[in-house]
Amino acid sequence: MALIGVRGTVVDIEVHIGGMPGFSLIGLPDASLYESRDRVRAAVLSSRESWPLQRITVSLSPAALPKRGSHFDLGVAVAILAAADEVPLDAVDGVLFLGELALDGRLRPVLGVLPAVLAAERAGLGRAVVPEANVAEARLIPGVRVFGARSLRQVLAFLRGTEIPPEAPDELEEASGSSGTTPVDDTADLADVAGQKEPKRAVEIAAAGHHHLLLTGSPGSGKTMLARRLPSLLPDLSLDESLEVTSIHSIAGVLPPGRPLIVRPPFADPHHTSSVVSIVGGGSRVPRPGAASLAHRGVLFLDEAPEFPPRVLDSLRQPLESGSLTLARAEATSVFPARFLLVLAQNPCPCGNFGSTVHACTCRPDAVRRYGQRLSGPVRDRVDIQMKVDAPTMAELDAAADGVEPSKAVADRVAEARARQERRLRGTPWRCNGELPGPYLRRELKLPADVTAPAFADVRAGRLTLRGVDRVLRVAWTIADLAGRDRPTVADVKKALELRRGEAA
Repeated sequence: MALIGVRGTVVDIEVHIGGMPGFSLIGLPDASLYESRDRVRAAVLSSRESWPLQRITVSLSPAALPKRGSHFDLGVAVAILAAADEVPLDAVDGVLFLGELALDGRLRPVLGVLPAVLAAERAGLGRAVVPEANVAEARLIPGVRVFGARSLRQVLAFLRGTEIPPEAPDELEEASGSSGTTPVDDTADLADVAGQKEPKRAVEIAAAGHHHLLLTGSPGSGKTMLARRLPSLLPDLSLDESLEVTSIHSIAGVLPPGRPLIVRPPFADPHHTSSVVSIVGGGSRVPRPGAASLAHRGVLFLDEAPEFPPRVLDSLRQPLESGSLTLARAEATSVFPARFLLVLAQNPCPCGNFGSTVHACTCRPDAVRRYGQRLSGPVRDRVDIQMKVDAPTMAELDAAADGVEPSKAVADRVAEARARQERRLRGTPWRCNGELPGPYLRRELKLPADVTAPAFADVRAGRLTLRGVDRVLRVAWTIADLAGRDRPTVADVKKALELRRGEAA
């Protein structure tokens, strides 16, 4: 299976044996795949199998498709032995083979097993042979019979229908896996945040309607705490969403160990020194997913957003609109899903104390202005909610000690609002208000002129763009959904305008 983005293409491995001894591998292999000829030969001989003493030509078809990775090793080895009549041909027909071979014949786990098996099932392949460490991931796809092996010897015994020889578990397999680049703290609760009534409400609205959020406040005011607790308000992923998210993490090699299926929305928190490639994905030949795709169906949190390079922030403009990333290279064009909820956090100035009633700001006025301009206008225009986060007062801290609302209670309201949206959007490709395109809002969900009048008044005053009007109306629909209303009111539109301007109090 050749993976381009999250799309898999079946690769037929053809072998011809004859002529003077030699080995040729053709079909646009990369360096790691080209080196498989030495790994395969050593693994076959170490498994006490006969190696053909003639010229071996291995063709990977379709020939024009770039192929990369060591997961072709097992298929190449089996194809050579089948061509040499060491394995029954009918046993390998219609079977997907995935696995990297060690020199002693052990089978090592590989990346991208889930999307590969999913593509195989869609192509009509009913059986798959994978490394034992990848079995749980491969068996997530119903309709495909999966055999997990620890070595080439076990694979050959399975294909020949003989007794499977015992093999000791590979220490590398047991240690393989990653904690992932998008960890979510399951113990984080919105009740941990003292006070912050309006910021909490903004986070709730963002979660309910999938609206992008900008939090501005001095250091220690609670911006990061709020952002890290937003995933606890989101509902579990559906099965289709889980498979989609898990496929991306499988390709990136960051699936959590022991958890082959991701059921909770992911949370990506890249450092502000991250490059464009690490955020949006990329690579010299076949691109790999970045943090934006790893946050698909979850939250992408950019802390200290003005400190990110402008090219990184502007590179998010496409996925914020389309929900996907298209990365074109000379050999292939990869498309990665990237429908994330963007949360930005920033200080009001370089020292962080501008507007503070506790600490004096030491920044020059021009430095404050330049700092606020580091987020470009097009990026800000795509942010639905802007919220100022002030440090909690002693009165708020005392009130918090008497009891605060936990994430579970807020998540229940979010789930009810999401259910209303799903019923309203049944039969469309969209699930949340934040995903709705402008034409659908204006035609199918058209509101009376007196309800939308405050938004268009801001357009005439030059305070709002037409794109901004669409985003205000999306937020207004979410406010109405949280309140249990069938349609937004003028008050909902005015509240959405306040949230967009950062004027909510």
